[in-house]
Amino acid sequence: QVQLVESGGGLVQAGGSLRLSCAASRRTFSNYVMGWFRQAPGKEREFVAAINWSGGNTYYADSVKGRFTISRDNAKNTVYLQMNSLKPEDTAVYYCAASKVSYSDYSTRATRGEYDYWGQGTQVTVSS
Repeated sequence: QVQLVESGGGLVQAGGSLRLSCAASRRTFSNYVMGWFRQAPGKEREFVAAINWSGGNTYYADSVKGRFTISRDNAKNTVYLQMNSLKPEDTAVYYCAASKVSYSDYSTRATRGEYDYWGQGTQVTVSS
């Protein structure tokens, strides 16, 4: 079982930046693919970014590519999402997710069904 706790959300003006953090409870955090998803009011939860267990492979949704950066610190059991050049359409609840993998698997995950554990979410609001 893995518990995930997101933090770092808030209210920011368009063009601003935020850094989200997701702390995992499990000691063996390193063998999990980590992902960020978001859900705006009235919309489906959508993929934002993912990072493989080693941190050497990342994948982004087209809508955030070049603006957001996902990273991880396995020693701190934490994954981050640096969000720059924020737009009002980035407003959503952001969720952290974890998918257990073997150390021979260097791939990422981009669909909700591939993730085993989810955090409670953190609100990000971008004003125009």
